[in-house]
Parts: sequence; structure tokens; C-alpha cells
Amino acid sequence: MNTVDKTGLNLDPEGYLADPDSWTEETACALADLEGVSRECPLSKERMDILKFVRDYYKRFEAFPIIRAVCKNVGQAKTCQYEQFPDPITAWKIAGLPKPTPEVLAKIRH
Repeated sequence: MNTVDKTGLNLDPEGYLADPDSWTEETACALADLEGVSRECPLSKERMDILKFVRDYYKRFEAFPIIRAVCKNVGQAKTCQYEQFPDPITAWKIAGLPKPTPEVLAKIRH
């Protein structure tokens, strides 16, 4: 069962965007605020680059990218993912992607 929260976002019970195709940069800002990551909008270019890369990677491979590869592909320091989004699941949520499977969760958290 999906709910519409106070920001008007249609979220599943665990806070994932119900329709990943409805994601916009403004949606990312609202999700970042809900996750306690940032109240600023627009998000920094560094954060937005990471989110866009994660979304694009997911669309192409239906998987979360190797965390070290994210920073390399967006031209940031190799610790960028941890600096911008200490929890990769938070980045996944803010990127508007569907809830990962238990297998994916285990790989991301490992």
C-alpha cells in the first residue's frame, strides 16, 4: 500500500518512491529532506551527479553499481560516495529507485 506523504510524494511503506519514473531533481530534494541528508534544494552538483549515475546504472543493468566505481565515473574523489551519502541505501532511496531485493541489500551493506 502506497501513501502520499506531506511533501506530496507517492511512497511505499518503507519510504521508497512508488513510481521511479516520476523522479525529478525536486523529488530528490524532498527525498533527501525526508532522509535527513539535506534540506537544501537544489542538491549540490556532487550529490546530484552521484544520484543521476546510480539511476542511469540501475536503468541499464537493474543493479546498484560497485560503490568505488560511482566516484570514478562521476569524476570525484574515490571516497565521494561515503562523503556524500554515508549509507548507500539512502542514496538508492533519494535516487528514486525501487526497494532493493534482500540479496541486493546484503551486497550494498557488505
